[in-house]
Amino acid sequence: MAGFLKKILKSDKTLLLAAGILASLVMAALYIVQPTPLRFLDYKIYDQLLRRQHSTKTSGVPVIVDIDEKSLAALGQWPWPRYRVALLLEKIRAAGAMSVGMDVVLAEPDRTSPALLRRQIKKELMVDVDFQGLPKALEDHDALLANVIAGKPYVLGFYFNFSKAEADQQIQTQECHIKPGQVALLEAPGAVKAQDALHSAFGTVCPLPVLAQAATATGFFNATPDPDGILRRVALLINYKGQIYPSLALATLMEAVGDRGVLLKLDTQGTESLRYGGSIIPVDRAGQMLINYRGAGGVFPYLSAVDVLEGKLPPEALAGKIAFIGTSAAGLKDLRATPFSAVYPGVETHATVVDNILTQDFISVPDYAPAVELFATILAGITITFLVVWARAVWLLLPLAGMGFGMWEGSAYMLAHARVFISPLYAYIILAANFTFLTLLKFWREEKQKKFIHGAFSHYLAPAVIKQIYDSPESLSLQGQEKEVTVMFSDVRGFTTMSEKLTPTQVTDLLHDYLTPMTHVITSNMGTLDKFIGDAIMAFWNAPIDVPEHQKKAMNSALEMFEHLKTLNEGFKVKFGLTIKIGVGLHCGRVRVGNMGSADLFDYTLIGDNVNLTSRLESLTKYYGQILLVSQAMKEACGADYAYVEMDSVRVKGKNEPITIYTAMTHGARAAADAGFSRYETALADYKAMRFAEAAAMFAQLKSESFEEVLCTMYEERCLHLKDEPPGEGWDGVYTHKTK
Repeated sequence: MAGFLKKILKSDKTLLLAAGILASLVMAALYIVQPTPLRFLDYKIYDQLLRRQHSTKTSGVPVIVDIDEKSLAALGQWPWPRYRVALLLEKIRAAGAMSVGMDVVLAEPDRTSPALLRRQIKKELMVDVDFQGLPKALEDHDALLANVIAGKPYVLGFYFNFSKAEADQQIQTQECHIKPGQVALLEAPGAVKAQDALHSAFGTVCPLPVLAQAATATGFFNATPDPDGILRRVALLINYKGQIYPSLALATLMEAVGDRGVLLKLDTQGTESLRYGGSIIPVDRAGQMLINYRGAGGVFPYLSAVDVLEGKLPPEALAGKIAFIGTSAAGLKDLRATPFSAVYPGVETHATVVDNILTQDFISVPDYAPAVELFATILAGITITFLVVWARAVWLLLPLAGMGFGMWEGSAYMLAHARVFISPLYAYIILAANFTFLTLLKFWREEKQKKFIHGAFSHYLAPAVIKQIYDSPESLSLQGQEKEVTVMFSDVRGFTTMSEKLTPTQVTDLLHDYLTPMTHVITSNMGTLDKFIGDAIMAFWNAPIDVPEHQKKAMNSALEMFEHLKTLNEGFKVKFGLTIKIGVGLHCGRVRVGNMGSADLFDYTLIGDNVNLTSRLESLTKYYGQILLVSQAMKEACGADYAYVEMDSVRVKGKNEPITIYTAMTHGARAAADAGFSRYETALADYKAMRFAEAAAMFAQLKSESFEEVLCTMYEERCLHLKDEPPGEGWDGVYTHKTK
């Protein structure tokens, strides 16, 4: 039995281990697939870590020249005449700015140009208009702006179209003179071509040709958010018609530094890295850079455009700066959603990219990150599997919380100090999934085992006892222990002779009809059925769990058994033509309780002198003509709840120490026969006082009145014998039984 249970236990652990390892491998497969919902969760973890670990310190170089509400109120609505834009650019450069990037696209002619107005009036009103005294340079504002930006560090912004359908519908009415970047390629053997590695555009919204031709540099300001709508990365280079174009941020930085060349390194999986100047810019396989945001909007200095035009800024405001012209005015605001804010100014994204490159403060997801994340996922899954299988539930919470905290803090540390993002997402998922799944599986199997045990033990224990074992399993010890218990032995009188008159089937039926209700009486009083010995019953109380007042519960069981037997005998007389009598012995004391037997076959039972004594008490019920005999220990434990009549002081076979034995009954039963018991107790007192003649006479009289005939006959004969052969002076009134 023990070996079988060990095999079951072992198989349960094997099943849990297999389930946990399989779940870990499934999660590893999910990591490779990267389902969209889990990618969204990964984004959110990145955002949380970035918000926690970001630095607000900047290089101090990028600034924003803001076309704000103040500027519009002073100078009129946007778009402004190109001469004013030219004046703004010159003011910025004159104030010492190293370069200026325009986060706007000047795609249409300036409709305020006198030359354009003259042509429109002539066409629509058939009137020739001449502007007297107007300098020729102011005839065409676009030409004026082109002259201003020619050969100077101004970068015009433009927009790429990544939808082929929209690009096909877009009517290109003029040439596009956007400037490709000076990109040197370093290709590993078998490397992916640049046009395949980078994002490729299908169309453009270009600056006006006269402006684009005059500009020394142009840059795209596309910013494609992740699928959840948050802008976390920007492309630094984009392929268009076989040429590579820089972003507005990168192009503006190139103009400021004077180094217009970048080195793009390609391998078999796409873009490996991007080198500019002395910096290696970490990018993903599509040439996109993670933006290391410095916080919400407003991190970089904002200078009002009208203050620049009117010369109201301090001299150092633009000296040595890289300026980006953008707008924060209502209706013109270019807003993005970032990990820090849902309304982040788009122009500040370009400033952040430049600042990241200047400070070389990048965030990267290195090539080894997937291997680390995958390893962490499998390790977390297997670790929690082993913990669930071998550790108790109460000890799981601490390592589970420790692992979760450690993974989060590890990711945070890597982001803060190495500027590397290692996602703990899949490790978290498998940690939670394996813990939940295996705990439920373990719980399910334990529930099945509980049901099995409940079904098995319900034949031996009371439901209340089984419930207490479930509620407090630590109270159940199967290792064996010394414990105070109450033991009961019950036996049917003359069952062997009785069974000779019945067929084997009738004997079986009789035993079933008798033992079933008797067992129920015992278990309903929180007793434990030890075994059936033919027609005999052995039971005990206070094991395997503690039973308060177990002596009283055992006494109640004995008295209830006698009451049940009266009802049973009515049926037995009809069914079998006979009635039965039983004798019960009760005693309480310390015994050894636990699994007894061999390593492969054992029984949960009791051993000890007190068990043997109880068996002797049951045997003596026949000798004294009683249905119940209890020990002095039982009388003392149960107290005044029951009535007792002393039977004798005896030495039972196998024991030297004498004990006093009693019969027990309810107070009502004692009251009904009090006259007889009172006279009996008087006769017993004479017997103990060695007044054997008086005692014999009283016992004889009680016998003649049919009061306890077996008991009185026994004492009458004993008194007559002692009268004829008086005991010595040291007689203690103890009778020694020679047989069981």
